[in-house]
Amino acid sequence: MKIDAFDRICLLLLILAVGVTFVFYNQMPDPVPTHFGLDGTPNGFTAKPLGAWLMVLTMLGTLVLFWLIPVISPKGFRVEKFRRSFGIIKLSMVVFMFLLNLFIVLRAISVNLPIERVMPGLVGLFFIVLGNFLGKVTKNFFIGIRTPWTLASEEVWRKTHRLGGYTFFFAGLLMIIGSLMNLGGAWLMVVILVAVGIPVVYSFVIYSKVEGFKRENGE
Repeated sequence: MKIDAFDRICLLLLILAVGVTFVFYNQMPDPVPTHFGLDGTPNGFTAKPLGAWLMVLTMLGTLVLFWLIPVISPKGFRVEKFRRSFGIIKLSMVVFMFLLNLFIVLRAISVNLPIERVMPGLVGLFFIVLGNFLGKVTKNFFIGIRTPWTLASEEVWRKTHRLGGYTFFFAGLLMIIGSLMNLGGAWLMVVILVAVGIPVVYSFVIYSKVEGFKRENGE
């Protein structure tokens, strides 16, 4: 496996996450709050040591998965055609989890951060990145809007991801606005559902126009 610039940054972030967790480990309670409600209140806890290292392990697992995807992707569905976009999406995912781990550590040691305002902003930034690069993602089984109709047709995949790029980008802007205006987690969920739902429905509609649903061989 070839280590590129994106991988090096991801590994650096992983090492930083390990360092932050290690430094504050003894100050973290047992169990550690690892899940929060829409209002920012902790509603899920995990015992130490797993609770302290859960997000770091998730970062590691995600990075390993991104390393495996180019290897295990079948012929005709490989990611080499959009390698740069793949690397940026990988990096943005790791950055998001690094910041989430930092937030969990700080909340665990009683630093009062408003998750109901921080999370919509972070998710919004992530969606803006995705929106900028979805249109460059070619057909594959791991990244993108993978519906039966996009996977069945190159044209449907291309048109759906072009639209998805717009819906994700503008959804990200709306999430950041919601964060600044403190509209809460419900706003975040609604925006996500709309941003994802529109291209999913569109993929069905455009497939019916491009390919149709006529039965083959007279069935």
